[in-house]
Amino acid sequence: MFAPPPLRAPARFLEKSTMRTMIRLPSLCLALIAGMLSAAEPAPPKTGSKGPAPEAVVAQYAAIALAGYEDALAGARALGRSIDALVAAPAPRTLSAARQAWLDARVPYMQTEVRRFGNPVVDAWEGRVNAWPLDEGLIDYVDASYGSESDANAWYAANIIAHQRPRIGGREIDATTITPKLLAETLHEIGGIEANVATGYHAIEFLLWGQDLNGTGPGAGNRPATDFDVERCTGGHCQRRIDYLKAAAALLVTDLEEAVADWKPGGAARAHAQQAGLASMLTGMGSLSYGELAGERMKLGLILHDPEEEHDCFSDNTHNSHFYNQIGIRNVYLGRYRRPGGSAVEGPSLSDLVQARDPALDREMRSRLDATVEAMTALKQRAERRERYDQMIGEGNRDGHAVVQAAIDRLIEQTRSIERVVAALGIGRIEIEGSDSLDRPADVFK
Repeated sequence: MFAPPPLRAPARFLEKSTMRTMIRLPSLCLALIAGMLSAAEPAPPKTGSKGPAPEAVVAQYAAIALAGYEDALAGARALGRSIDALVAAPAPRTLSAARQAWLDARVPYMQTEVRRFGNPVVDAWEGRVNAWPLDEGLIDYVDASYGSESDANAWYAANIIAHQRPRIGGREIDATTITPKLLAETLHEIGGIEANVATGYHAIEFLLWGQDLNGTGPGAGNRPATDFDVERCTGGHCQRRIDYLKAAAALLVTDLEEAVADWKPGGAARAHAQQAGLASMLTGMGSLSYGELAGERMKLGLILHDPEEEHDCFSDNTHNSHFYNQIGIRNVYLGRYRRPGGSAVEGPSLSDLVQARDPALDREMRSRLDATVEAMTALKQRAERRERYDQMIGEGNRDGHAVVQAAIDRLIEQTRSIERVVAALGIGRIEIEGSDSLDRPADVFK
């Protein structure tokens, strides 16, 4: 079991380029030894107890995954259609519709992220779909405050949309024609740098919204629709911007088609889940809850008071991304998923399994999950009614900090209950990802 040390309030970073380099720290794994058994599946129920077979719980987990990725794919296709409409008739109305399609597409996808951890098949392509944060100057024009170079990234301000054959650091690339292949095989993480995100939701988000230049003040990105109007072009190179946006949208559909295939019967991700069993499910729950969401996505930005560290930073949609991540964690435990149309996918669950072995622990786990949903709901409502997430984490905003910290605290508490579930089911040793921002906050500044 792990018990994170108390967090200390560090000094504020002032230099953006230095900060962006230093905060990208590798994920740290915390060894979680739960129980005395090392089998991949739980011990049999006690005599007289009832509960579903572990195989049935895993099968339901896979069924929910398939439904979630199918819905994410449908959202990506709808986004592509809205982008086509924007290109055909660039105007504030069509740009607003494309942005809304992006926001809608995020809802099912963010509920799938719990499957990334503990399943290497998912993790192998997730970076093409949801990588962040990104050095947006790689893609398009940026404000002068962004700077023109970075010691850590030679492609920091390459602006592929403006340059057909950029030569940087002795390497020239042919970007004359912007295609999905160029984005996926050449530009994405070019130079081996993770900040060079050229594909996925966040590249599309940047193109639809543009930079959020408001810091921790109100307002999101405000790119004009004329950036996609070849007749009244603003920002320059409007046809190439259109080509990039359409290529990124097409690639997102292709990547999510791969995800759907991976979770169909016989698919690689489903096969791994079936082999790893309940351990994969609980690894995903614990790692997203603790190291990724509580740590890298929330505590790090709160420590730094940095709007660059909010997940959906161009659209100011971070409150929804965090909320639906938590819904996805709870979905796994309860064995159910509500689709965008309102229908539910329900079946045998981890909750059923735990209830058969330790009813009090099941009540505790459900209560902790619900408490985190409640804290995330409070964060979401504050964002929708008063101030966005980047404002909440701004320096000196005590009330906003308290709302964010409350959600972090609930995530940590539910992770400890996940540990106890691992022990109760006799799963053995699993690894839950950690985060320096939680485990060693002083190291964030090294």
